[in-house]
Amino acid sequence: MTARIATVTLVVPDYDAAIAFYCGALGFELIEDTVLDTTKRWVRVTPKGGGVALLLAKADGASQTAVIGNQTGGRVGFFLETDNFARDHDAFRNKGVVFTEEPRHEAYGTVCVFRDPFGNLWDLIEPAGGPV
Repeated sequence: MTARIATVTLVVPDYDAAIAFYCGALGFELIEDTVLDTTKRWVRVTPKGGGVALLLAKADGASQTAVIGNQTGGRVGFFLETDNFARDHDAFRNKGVVFTEEPRHEAYGTVCVFRDPFGNLWDLIEPAGGPV
């Protein structure tokens, strides 16, 4: 069997606010925005250059709203790899992305944690040993 993870769901409070952040601040591409009914859309974004898509799913009800920003129990849940950490770190900061720490150099690469506007933690990472 050949398989791959193609899409991961990210529960958000609002479709348009999520698109604005991921496509505006992070430079992702909007690859699909299909209206399913009066309250539901199928919205997928992906980093430029490819990778796993995020399905931006608007919370439906109290139990889904309660997990916004804490879908991974307070841990970093998403890892955005780059081929140029300094360039992307500066660009993100200039677009208002909130970093929770200063960049650090680890054995596995240069990394820094940022928080999306909904509370999810991300690593921006340039892997050691060259481009992704």
